[in-house]
This record gives sequence, structure tokens and C-alpha cells, in this order.
Amino acid sequence: MRLLNKHVIITGGSSGIGFATAQRMLARGASVSLIARNRIRLVEAAERLQPLINRAGQRIEIATADVRVRHDVSQAIADLIQRAGPCDVLIAAAGGAQAGPFQQLDDQVFRDLMDLNYFGTLHAIRAVVPHMQNRRVGSIVAISSVAGLVGAFGYSAYTPAKFAIRGLMEVLRQELKAYNITASVVYPSDIQTEVGQPSSNGDGSVSYQQPINADRIAQAIVRGILKRRFIITADAQSSWLVRVGNLAAPILNRFFVRPVKRSQQQPKPHEDNTPPTGLV
Repeated sequence: MRLLNKHVIITGGSSGIGFATAQRMLARGASVSLIARNRIRLVEAAERLQPLINRAGQRIEIATADVRVRHDVSQAIADLIQRAGPCDVLIAAAGGAQAGPFQQLDDQVFRDLMDLNYFGTLHAIRAVVPHMQNRRVGSIVAISSVAGLVGAFGYSAYTPAKFAIRGLMEVLRQELKAYNITASVVYPSDIQTEVGQPSSNGDGSVSYQQPINADRIAQAIVRGILKRRFIITADAQSSWLVRVGNLAAPILNRFFVRPVKRSQQQPKPHEDNTPPTGLV
């Protein structure tokens, strides 16, 4: 798919991976529409992107929506399509995380992360698929994580949502192929980078806040769309995990658990519930 003059809709587009991808799309001659919950941050993001417009007809649109609420997302996408034309590419980049030992996480954390990561992605996809099917063309990109390939200590609420995204895109890859719609799933490689220092997006999500990594992932996303790839990775580490994740799980699990065992053997002045560092 060529991106020149295409309309790209991005959830979680006011920061992180979503914003970095918007930059890359504008550089390719596409128009971009950003969705987030915080209108102030959306306006600021649009202003920062404005200087990147370099072709007649290119535009930047914004719409406020909470991705966890299907009606909000559907309405926002309908409005953006009316303003900027049919959606050619959807980037479902809104997401967030909260780490903590399984037994000490409240039930609501599990619900919230599933609502945000999985259902937030699902709602956006369901809003664009009918239009893409009618036109028999389109590209859908969802952001999973290496946590969607191999579980890691301390991420029992985050990991299932990312696995769910992976499963959804596996099915859509098959179902949408007949309509010439490409389904893609992205596996950012560094869990600790994604969730170690979260900051709130305007749509209720947490952005992946390492600028260099976000731009690398954005580059990979653009490359993956152009080459119609199902699996999109930005580095050798995540590519390796995609290929051997199930086989490597026992080794990785030992690696994850090692810091925990060391911490349990050492006396502590107070209980520390922080998950171990050094996650893949």
C-alpha cells in the first residue's frame, strides 16, 4: 500500500508510538487523524505536527474519545471519516500497563487493562472494518507487546490483554484477507521501557515514553504497512521472540524468576512489591 494521499487514523495519537507514527505518516504524504481523550493534548500534538505538512491536500484532524467506550470511538471515527475521507489505515496505538504481584492487584486493575488495551483496540477496529470491506481495501495495525508472546513476572494484568490482541489479529488476518484488508500486529520489545515510567495519554491510556524507541517502532510500522506484513517488529530481540517464543519460554521464565529468588533470600526492612527489572 502506498501512503501518499491516504487517510490514517491513530488512536492514542497524542503521544508515544501513536504520535511518532503520525510524524512518519505525514512525511510519506498521508493525512492523519488523531484520537485521544484529552483535547488539550490533542491540540498541542496537532500543532507540533503542522510543520510536517508538505503536500497540497494533506491535513491533520483530531477527535476526542475514550477508547474504552465503543460509542465514543465509533462516533469519533465516523466524524473523522466525514471530515477527511475514508479510513485507509488504522493504527490502534492506545494502551497502558500497571505492574504488580498477582495476589496484590485489585480485580479492577485486570478489568481496566483489558478494557483499555484489548477492548480499546477492538472498538476502533470494529468501527473501520465495515468501511474497509465496502471499499475492499485497507490496513489495520494493532499494538501488542513481547508480553503478548511470553508472560513475565509482575505483569499478570497487562499480559493477558496483549495476548488477546495477538489472538484477535491472528483471526482478522484470515477473515479480512478476502477483502484485501491487511491485518498487522506490532511487538515492541522492551516491556520495562513501555511500562517502567508511564505517562498518561489523553484517551485514558499510558504512552510508551522512550522517544528513540517510539520512533524506531513507528519506522517499523510504516515499513510493515508498505510491505503488507502481518508481524511487525523493530529489533532483533523481538523478532527472535516471535520466532522462538514458545520454545524459549522455560529459559526466559528462569531469567525472570532469578531476581525474585535473590530478593527473597535477602532480609528487607520493609516489603517491596516492585517487579524485577531486566525484563525482555
